[in-house]
Amino acid sequence: MANPLFDTLFGKHAGNDAVFLHLPDGRTITYAAFLELAAQYAGLLCELGLKPGDRLAVQIAKSPQALAVYAACAQAGIVFLPLNTAYTAEEVSYFVENSGAGVLLCDARKADALLAIATDCGAVLETLNEDGTGSFSAKAAAMPAQFATVARGAEDLAAFLYTSGTTGRSKGAMLTQNNLLSNAQVLVKEWRFTSDDVLLHALPIFHTHGLFVASNITLLAGGQMIFLPSFKLDEVIAQLPRATTMMGVPTFYTRLLGDARFTKPLVEHMRLFVSGSAPLLAETHIQFENRTGLRILERYGMTETNMNTSNPYDGERRAGTVGFALPGTEVKITDSKTGATLPQGEIGEIEVRGPNVFKGYWQMPEKTAEELREDGFFITGDLGQMDADGYISIVGRNKDLIISGGYNIYPKEIELLLDEAENVLESAVIGVPHPDFGETVVGILVAQGDAKLDLAAIEDGIKASLARFKHPKRLIVLPELPRNTMGKVQKKALRDQFKDLFSV
Repeated sequence: MANPLFDTLFGKHAGNDAVFLHLPDGRTITYAAFLELAAQYAGLLCELGLKPGDRLAVQIAKSPQALAVYAACAQAGIVFLPLNTAYTAEEVSYFVENSGAGVLLCDARKADALLAIATDCGAVLETLNEDGTGSFSAKAAAMPAQFATVARGAEDLAAFLYTSGTTGRSKGAMLTQNNLLSNAQVLVKEWRFTSDDVLLHALPIFHTHGLFVASNITLLAGGQMIFLPSFKLDEVIAQLPRATTMMGVPTFYTRLLGDARFTKPLVEHMRLFVSGSAPLLAETHIQFENRTGLRILERYGMTETNMNTSNPYDGERRAGTVGFALPGTEVKITDSKTGATLPQGEIGEIEVRGPNVFKGYWQMPEKTAEELREDGFFITGDLGQMDADGYISIVGRNKDLIISGGYNIYPKEIELLLDEAENVLESAVIGVPHPDFGETVVGILVAQGDAKLDLAAIEDGIKASLARFKHPKRLIVLPELPRNTMGKVQKKALRDQFKDLFSV
């Protein structure tokens, strides 16, 4: 194929008058109309001076037009760089400068703040708003609705996704055409997607989950998407009867379970609910099945690799696990210090290898060498274990490991007990500096509703179940846990907040 990613996901739908996107106001967009818009965008990007391999940075709200920008980049051979809409101008400055983006596409409301940044970085600034207006769309309207697809190879770069930067500067993960396409092909087969599917899409599209999993799968299968700007409970409940599948983060499912309108009859036609981007509590799994008769399918992926593992479509979807390695992907549990593969059941670093694994970090050869082995295995930084049946469980991040008095303590083990305590909605366990132990355990708790937590009783439960060195030195109740836009608990923020708890 001249351009594997575009031809396989997008190009095959040229002239197809079937519905691709259902919008909240009742309008629909066909595949054919979507591709004509993408062709206009591709033509404009070239007129703005971008050539194959150049980068386009976008910080724009989710919309059909925003998705068409991704398609345009694929067609023109331009590297697509989506940025979190919550990033400040200072953060955007780093991404544009580091990536060498030639064009920065933003919401018109941010244009004043970003114009000087774009100019300083040698980038052209254009605007594209949530409603489809802006300088970019106005100029694109004058472009032809056809564009000659640029030839690209499977190993050519298709996208940059920057990591969250919890330790130092964010790193630009370089994703190839084959990284994206191979993963979509595996997931369509594993999750049984067909052209009959209607996916309820309420995820952001600056992240791999909403963009390279949900959208790519739908495009490859030739299905439809109910394309919502964001997750709003009333809207999702109203749209669920029209869908067959839904992908979400754990917060989506806990919010649905908290609403009496979310019932078994509401979702009786649904065939699949997928959860990812953050760990799903086993309790949420159980509550969901009790309410709907369906089991959520949990999977595991990351910025650098897209999806690595999945619970089975057919077979047991085991709560608290992320299932097995996907076909074509290898997963092993290794010793963090030596890299040696560990025996079954032991906790260690998760390493993955396969066509889904990224090419490396942009302009960071040292970081690439640290995390991507010469044999192709990527050191994920996640800690996990594999049980006797081959199911993989995520225990936490390597950087979240607590070393207290020389003992290794895995927060997940303690969190599971805290989550089971009476009136506890959820918990997060962190390590903070301690004058005697170097580091010690602190448990952060969130209560269910207005319930009062009996901290003494919770401490007694921990003492009965865990060795003394694992006992939290302090339990702290907060109204909620800090999370990023994908629902992941931000433990670094908690560590920063309580770093002086035991200072002398």
